Amino acid sequence: MITVSNLAIQFGKRVLYKDVNLKFTAGNIYGVIGANGAGKSTLLRAISGDLEPNKGSVELGPGERLSVLEQDHFKFDEYRVLDTVLMGHEPLWNNMKEREALYSKLEMTEEDGNRAADLELKFAEMDGWEAESNAAQMLSNLGIPEALHEKQMSELSNNEKVRVMLAKALFGNPDNLLLDEPTNDLDLDTVQWLEEYLSNVEQTVLVVSHDRHFLDAVSTQTVDIDFGKVTVFAGNYSFWYESSQLALRQQQNQRQNAEEKRKELEEFIRRFSANVAKSKQTTSRKKMLEKLNVEEIRPSSRKYPGIIFQMEREPGNQILEVEGLKAVDDDGTVLFDNVNFNIEKGEKVVFLSHNPKAMTALFEIINGNREAAAGTFKWGVTITTAYLPLDNTEFFKSDKNLVDWLSQYGPGNEVVMKGFLGRMLFSGEDVLKKVNVLSGGERMRCMIARMQLKNANCLILDTPTNHLDLESIQAFNNNLVAFKGNILFSSHDHEFIQTVANRIIELTPNGTIDKLMDYDDYIYSEDIKALKAQMYNK
Repeated sequence: MITVSNLAIQFGKRVLYKDVNLKFTAGNIYGVIGANGAGKSTLLRAISGDLEPNKGSVELGPGERLSVLEQDHFKFDEYRVLDTVLMGHEPLWNNMKEREALYSKLEMTEEDGNRAADLELKFAEMDGWEAESNAAQMLSNLGIPEALHEKQMSELSNNEKVRVMLAKALFGNPDNLLLDEPTNDLDLDTVQWLEEYLSNVEQTVLVVSHDRHFLDAVSTQTVDIDFGKVTVFAGNYSFWYESSQLALRQQQNQRQNAEEKRKELEEFIRRFSANVAKSKQTTSRKKMLEKLNVEEIRPSSRKYPGIIFQMEREPGNQILEVEGLKAVDDDGTVLFDNVNFNIEKGEKVVFLSHNPKAMTALFEIINGNREAAAGTFKWGVTITTAYLPLDNTEFFKSDKNLVDWLSQYGPGNEVVMKGFLGRMLFSGEDVLKKVNVLSGGERMRCMIARMQLKNANCLILDTPTNHLDLESIQAFNNNLVAFKGNILFSSHDHEFIQTVANRIIELTPNGTIDKLMDYDDYIYSEDIKALKAQMYNK
């Protein structure tokens, strides 16, 4: 249990929040949401003790242990991988180190002997004899093979370090767990394992994440940080989003009376609960349904960018034909080979691969920015494209302000450009900012505005949700679902793929897996899993 009393945090004159009084209880997983800069990570830092609040206090239940997902991936470089995980259970680790020091003495005093006996008793109570095997199992579950367990952390890649940090946070079943973006750099299988793991814990868990599918799969409650207020609602992210949008529409409808509004909200809860009950979620996550109530539903003041892609011309029947395409990485690794496909009108295709460089290589080739190692591609004569690259660094090596920067890609009319930027939540003095000082999220919103100016009938998107906040992801997602043209994209966002894609093409070193099917069906299909094992291991 975590009790937050009268918490206030401000930086200079900027007040993030004040008078925060919350109690987080065992058996619940709280998904923490809020716009970029609202203070989601700051709240977790204040709870963990890493940040001293300006006012107020944070207390754990008596004798409870708190564990945090570390963000500094170099902090444990001098330690063995297995030891790093064991350090996640601080009392156990301290016990092990003290026992080790005592037993290394050439001669032990009577006092040392008594102390050693106490330590042995506590060690057994903490399942110390099973600790190394439990830590090793946790690492294996998170995709760290046994061969790496004895290595130094400094020898691991960043991707591997992320997984070790997660194992450290989860190790020893802490009473309270704080996870800031736990799915970053995890593959689909590992995310699924984490979802399943968290679904069965009985501890108090707070999660900050931009992964809507993950939040929906694990959260029983939502902590919304909005305009300096921190509020807890029953239900997961989807319930919060859909119910707040419904409440906003009701607020704007002057003709609807209070009784009609209440009945509409009750019907929404009934339908939402029925859908969740049919989902793959575990029983423990379904308990959130018992707490959903009309009184908690209210409109959100959150602002969503106006992302609207429009086509200047209707595409013909020939979209894109690819034959025998091959791409090789700089180190000689075959990213994909023997790739053949024909894109049909109206198709929204997600490209997958074990190696994320494969999708970037394909998109760069079909956009004319990279030579293929073999094969050809041909666009239809009616097709116009708009491309969102993975790396947009080159676009922002300029001291132009936002209006002048965007004018390069549009009609150059200042009023029109400001209108586009306004839709992307750049207002007032923001539009005069230099583009070379923008954050990752601001850059992405600029790139999306640039794409909208093209009025293309085929969108090419390389991992489009990177650096975006939940509001931008949601708005982007909604518009792509409604878009009538073609979309070719890659993504780590489960919900994004599930709702946008109607065709899946997986790029392998030995050809493609090409299926017209639902993403969830694709990733859970045993036949597909067997086919993938064959295609990647030839």
